[in-house]
Amino acid sequence: MSNILRNMAGQTVHMVGIGGISMSGLCEILLSLGINITGSDINNSTNIEHLRQKNVTVFLKQEPSNITNQRLVIYTAAMPVDHPELEAARRKGIPVIDRAALLGEIMKMYENSIAISGTHGKTTTTSMISSCLIDAGKDPTVHIGGVLDSIGGTTSIGKSSYFVTEACEYKDSFLKFHPYMAVILNIEPDHLDYFRDLDHIYESFLQFAKQIPPNGFLVGNVDDERVVKLLDQSNRSVVSYGLTSPKAAWTARNISFDENGSALFNVVYNKKSLFRMKLSVPGLHNVSNSLACFAACCTLGIPPAIIRDSLRKFTGTHRRFEHKGIVDGIRVVDDYAHHPTEIKATLKAARGCTRGRILCVFQPHTFSRTHDLIDDFSTAFTMADKVYITDIYSASRENDTGLIHSSDLVDRINRNINNAEYISSFKDIVDRLIQESSSGDLIITMGAGDVYKIGNIYLEEKKIRAVG
Repeated sequence: MSNILRNMAGQTVHMVGIGGISMSGLCEILLSLGINITGSDINNSTNIEHLRQKNVTVFLKQEPSNITNQRLVIYTAAMPVDHPELEAARRKGIPVIDRAALLGEIMKMYENSIAISGTHGKTTTTSMISSCLIDAGKDPTVHIGGVLDSIGGTTSIGKSSYFVTEACEYKDSFLKFHPYMAVILNIEPDHLDYFRDLDHIYESFLQFAKQIPPNGFLVGNVDDERVVKLLDQSNRSVVSYGLTSPKAAWTARNISFDENGSALFNVVYNKKSLFRMKLSVPGLHNVSNSLACFAACCTLGIPPAIIRDSLRKFTGTHRRFEHKGIVDGIRVVDDYAHHPTEIKATLKAARGCTRGRILCVFQPHTFSRTHDLIDDFSTAFTMADKVYITDIYSASRENDTGLIHSSDLVDRINRNINNAEYISSFKDIVDRLIQESSSGDLIITMGAGDVYKIGNIYLEEKKIRAVG
């Protein structure tokens, strides 16, 4: 067991921000190690209620008195350094570490740890790899940044040497990881509130790759020129995949799409076609994600046919092109896309599964990202017939300094395609959607905040009006 967690069974750990999707999952892993948990958050949630059923004490007021005799305090990166509970722990001499450091310590406990990194696609690819390992009987411990129905949540506790998780680059979190295998899906500009520029991001990914042990493996997408450069510089054993690059060991050929936007294609390894297969999740980007899964899982010794059969039945995670419902012939979908590349890929997938109009509701995520990537955002919505932009979701790590407003984004989009409108209120957006939508249309909500609520409200309101 790792140094920090050694001899911690029977002791108590406190988690600040315990209701978060990652923190609540990590709490379950610590509980499985026999560690007692207390935690705090500012709002109640289903995650917190679930943990309370496991005898976790959760305070819904964050204050110094919550810190008593715990052996360790863990916090999320969103917490300020002068948070009252963190200061109380330091005064008492209790060690304080962040969420990423804890995840890195947990990873040390597993001989076959797999960390999936990249600007986009982490949650889906992590879920695909986890599903394949489970179906292959490897009994992995899994920690995902989204809800996967097949494991009943974000985290599954296994009993083997396999551990699968996402590796986020924000604030260099993944530099606290030393996985046996790392998957690098892509490297693009993002999190520019922390990184200076794309070169800074690249150097962070390169350092992450070099933290793989000499006997480990690096799986990389050679359609991405920065990933190609990284693979060449990593001095590690490389397994490549890609849709277009001739350098790819794993690739796909003869790709077609059905009426739902799901792909049918030949899986090719070292220029040999293995078989033809069909995915149950839409979009070309998911063909690429599935190739990453083949590359990783085959390297771990799983037969290609088992991977194929697992991916055939993989239907995705919550908030990744998630089907919310159909009413009056209008389909409602929700997606986590919040980066221009993700938006383009998601709208392309949406276009592949509807002959009607696409009505897109986008909630920008963080002022810094909206400002820094506004040129890319302005051209990301070309496949939507109408775009409704909400207020910017600031997240807990930012304050509104007047740097940018959603109306600025609308102006930039309309210079290109003139299909965007700023509407502040969720209720007003729902009213507009009810007024505008008709049978055959697809409504898609996109963003990393709470924009999914609009789809839920729309479906409820349409049903109420139908009865009334």
